[in-house]
Formats: sequence, structure tokens, C-alpha cells
Amino acid sequence: MKPFRPDGPVRSIIHKNSKGWFASVKNRTKEKNGVVILLSVVALMWIMHTVTKNFVSDPEFIKLLATRDSFTADRALWLFMLRAHIVLAIVSLITGPVGMLRNIRTRSIAWHRWNGRIYVVSILLNFIPGLYVSWFAAGGLTVAGFLLLNLLWLGTTWLGYLHIRRKQFAEHSKWITRSFFLTYANLAIHLLLPLGQHAIGLTYASAYAFAVWGSMLLNLGLAEIFIRKKWIT
Repeated sequence: MKPFRPDGPVRSIIHKNSKGWFASVKNRTKEKNGVVILLSVVALMWIMHTVTKNFVSDPEFIKLLATRDSFTADRALWLFMLRAHIVLAIVSLITGPVGMLRNIRTRSIAWHRWNGRIYVVSILLNFIPGLYVSWFAAGGLTVAGFLLLNLLWLGTTWLGYLHIRRKQFAEHSKWITRSFFLTYANLAIHLLLPLGQHAIGLTYASAYAFAVWGSMLLNLGLAEIFIRKKWIT
């Protein structure tokens, strides 16, 4: 039996459809990379703000401590844990967007894996400093919120790691996206805090609790939208 070879008109239709499909894939890739680049720029700006604020203008965190009615932690240990927490979070903010770039994943899977390992390890190492700092946050609701946030950050990251170990790429992408957005929680907290204070009229302590809990809902909600739209998978 002779192999089927489409005639001129059919061949032309197939050629046009294939060109359209490849163009669609190319545009979709550009769209995804554009979203990740935007998130990378936001992360970079937030890193610059964090470094300037916490390591240049107020390295002893005097302004933060001034918001507390009482402070029972060992100051030296608290400062060490807080600085470790910030530095490790910065590592996560750098490696997270890099791991989402499709061009890097396709060109060098080895580089993507090493970047991913650094991202996961930075969050695993951050669990203890995060818990310690959370325990001495202002107010019971704020403490509970930070503890839950740390558990969610660790849990989503670990599930993402387990799924990639099992070659479950779709599930890996979903859980790492959730982890990735929780990495932006501190940014969301600082956006929601003035909203709670000035727009809603809450006290500082209540506004801070509102911001911590709101950051989880906001960021995980955004993560689900990005997962459904497949913007960074």
C-alpha cells in the first residue's frame, strides 16, 4: 500500500495550520516569559528595598522593635534569626523566578535543577529562623498567622520537590507555583498593612494580623489563578 501523500490544496491547509499552531506556541511562551520577567522585576525591587531598609538604614531593627509593647526574646539571638530569615528569603526570591523561566529550563535542565535545589534548600533552612521570629511577633493572631505561613511555605515547597522526584511534572509545577507566591508574602504584608491601618482604621497590631492572614489568602489566590491560566507553568 502506498503511503498517503496529501495533494496540493490539502498540503497547503496542513502547512497553514501547522504554522498557526507553532506561532501560537511561540506567542504563549513569550507571554509566560513576560509574566515571569515582570515577577522577577518586582522581586528585584523588593530585594533592594529589603536590603536597604534592614541592613543599611536600620540594621538593629529599632523601628520594628518600637512597634512592640513588650519584647521577651534574647535580642542577640533574635537579631541573628531575623537576619538569617531575611537573607534566606532573598535567596528564594532570586532563585524562584529564575526557575520559572521556560527558556532556561529547556536550554539547560542541569542548571534548572541546581537552581531548584538552591530554592528548596533556602526554604528548608529558613523554617527554623522563620518559626523563631514568628513566635515573637506582635499579638497572638499575628503569631498564629506567621506560624501557619511558615508551615504552608515549607509544605508547598516540599510537595513540589517530592512530585519532581517522582517525575510528576504537572503536580510539581502547581505546588512550586504556590510555594513561589508564598515567597512574596512579605511584600503582600507590607502592602496590606497600610490598607488595614488607614483604609479600614485598624490599630497597628490588628492591621498587622490582618496583613499576615490576608497575604496568605491573596498570594495563594493569585497562585491558583496563575495555575489555571498556565501563565508560568
